[in-house]
Amino acid sequence: MAVSVVMPALEMAQETGKLVSWLKQEGEPVRKGEMLLEVETDKAVVEVEAAADGILASVTAKPGDVVQVGRTIAWLVQPGEAAPSAAPAATASARASSAARISPKARRLAQEKGVDISRLTGSGPGGEILADDVLGAARGSDPRDGATQPLESGRTGGLTPTIGRLMAERTTQSWTTVPHFFVTREIDASGLNEARERMLPGVDRSHGVKVTHTDLLVALVARTLSKHPRLNASWERGEIVTHQDVNVALAIGVENAVVTAVIPRADRAAVGDIATRRRELTERAQAGRLQPADIAGGTFTISNLGMFDVDAFTAIIVPPQAAILAVGAIADRVVAVNGQPAVKPMMSMTLSCDHRVVDGVRAAEFMRDLAGAIRSPQV
Repeated sequence: MAVSVVMPALEMAQETGKLVSWLKQEGEPVRKGEMLLEVETDKAVVEVEAAADGILASVTAKPGDVVQVGRTIAWLVQPGEAAPSAAPAATASARASSAARISPKARRLAQEKGVDISRLTGSGPGGEILADDVLGAARGSDPRDGATQPLESGRTGGLTPTIGRLMAERTTQSWTTVPHFFVTREIDASGLNEARERMLPGVDRSHGVKVTHTDLLVALVARTLSKHPRLNASWERGEIVTHQDVNVALAIGVENAVVTAVIPRADRAAVGDIATRRRELTERAQAGRLQPADIAGGTFTISNLGMFDVDAFTAIIVPPQAAILAVGAIADRVVAVNGQPAVKPMMSMTLSCDHRVVDGVRAAEFMRDLAGAIRSPQV
């Protein structure tokens, strides 16, 4: 029986995906679980595996095509089996009637940026106007215009062109459309250090991986988020959406770029399991082998630059998430303890918040409780 290959939904609120490449040729046999295609989303380029055994047939999407989520782009058929008939091409009148179609994300961006959608030519299926079309118009050029091509020319200082473009577009969109505000705390990390030293032998024996400060922070942040649902929320289509699961995304450095990968239900995971998952994600990210499940469903992001001796920084929110936590290095500093100077291992954390979802009081309460959890870790 023929099995359809569809454009997958890899992220929350994803409407379209861009086909980067086919990893199998049409007519070539495919095994279930083999990598079949590469898809670009707002966050990364991921490999998608085949859902069944079969022969790749009736490929309708080519590299570079932007395709609606759920649309069939190929079939996996059995030897001697014919692929189901493709849908007939749209008539001229149908194309004309669909020319004013626009995705919800593109409509929201058009309103925010003051773009007249009646003047746009959509690049999506059937002429649908997509977010890229609106962003291109807001920049004063069609996103497919040659003026944008230098980014793809390879002159990116070693940065992979696709990842570099994704980073540039995503951070620009977030910074220009999300109303950021920031809350910073200096926190005594003595308890965090002690917890890590206490857990190292057990984690090594049971999981074969050493726990890091990041692993502990993921656990503590996730448990704190479970008590502060507004921080574990998103701004989607003009509304606040809260999430039942706490899925913590980690910013991971790869060659000249950064990607985010997700530890699902981190509030209920043991630290050893978090450490194992974090190591697996890091290895796959650095090898360029992230899977759809690795980047899907993040509800809150942690960016830790402490290992690079960065004292403090602010991070840009990853839409549609409501917040991101920037973590600096743990360093000995002189602080007042009971009115007397003392040397303590201190760390700086800065919470970036979307003011449409989170207000200052909620942000401060979250940081207060997180600071308490770090001082006395219960993991």
